[in-house]
Amino acid sequence: MSIYDIKVKTSDGIEYELNDYKGKPMLIVNTATKCGLSNQFDGLEKLYNQYKDQGLVVLGFPSNQFHQEVTNSEEAAQACRMTYGVTFPMHEIVKVNGKEAHPLFKYLTTNSKGFLSNSIKWNFTKFLVDKEGNLVERYSPTDNPESFEKDIIHVL
Repeated sequence: MSIYDIKVKTSDGIEYELNDYKGKPMLIVNTATKCGLSNQFDGLEKLYNQYKDQGLVVLGFPSNQFHQEVTNSEEAAQACRMTYGVTFPMHEIVKVNGKEAHPLFKYLTTNSKGFLSNSIKWNFTKFLVDKEGNLVERYSPTDNPESFEKDIIHVL
């Protein structure tokens, strides 16, 4: 199975395959608008705006597994846009851990190593995928987006 075989839904319920981003690097992030790390939206947006013309796609996936997100996908996306000025694609609220984890996050956690275990420990865990769909790096929730800008430049 490839990351490009995985289907996701936008915050307004439109389903598509990640194959739509084949040939583009992706930065995939589990987000939460009520999280203390939500200031990272600014850094993510900055990277997106700086590198989107070179192909970078930032994909936000709200999750309420850590009880820091609103309960509706559209409200989460609206909060991201209105409060944080997010313009990168936001998706439906998903589970990132456990048996009911979204297939994307099952794929990402199976193919990367986390601290102590592969499960996602908190909001704003970030995954960098190259143009060929290979998982390049996993970043912890406390890694500010600016701290790995050189990795993004490398996969562009």
